[in-house]
Amino acid sequence: MCVLVTAVLCTACGGGTGTSPSAPTSTTSSSNPTVAFSATDLTVTTGAQAANGDSLTVTYFGWLYDQAASENKGLLFDSASDGFTFVLGAGQVITGWDQGLVGIRVGAKRRLIIPSSMAYGASGAGSIPGNATLLFEVVLVSIQ
Repeated sequence: MCVLVTAVLCTACGGGTGTSPSAPTSTTSSSNPTVAFSATDLTVTTGAQAANGDSLTVTYFGWLYDQAASENKGLLFDSASDGFTFVLGAGQVITGWDQGLVGIRVGAKRRLIIPSSMAYGASGAGSIPGNATLLFEVVLVSIQ
């Protein structure tokens, strides 16, 4: 959970741009391709639905996107099995999460493919290289 929490703290302290994401930049390596943002429900439920302003508790795994790897899951760079809580739409997490988790239901599992322009950009963060496309699988545990 170290990388995401660090990014959350940096964004909360003014490290984020607060602007709309730009188009993904082009890359050539198999682990860092140009991939469009997507949010796909892997498990569908009928639980309460998340909206901007809600405090969410989630569990997740985060991988570097690798089109040559099984299920595009490259290096696992972060996970939170004990739960991670944040306010949706408040800029406390990367833009890809703020946009990609709107509408998820409690108990659902959602796959997010997030281009670097909606994640850590050219700078990267921790073990995440610059211009990296990320893949997350997120389960919404609860809405407070």
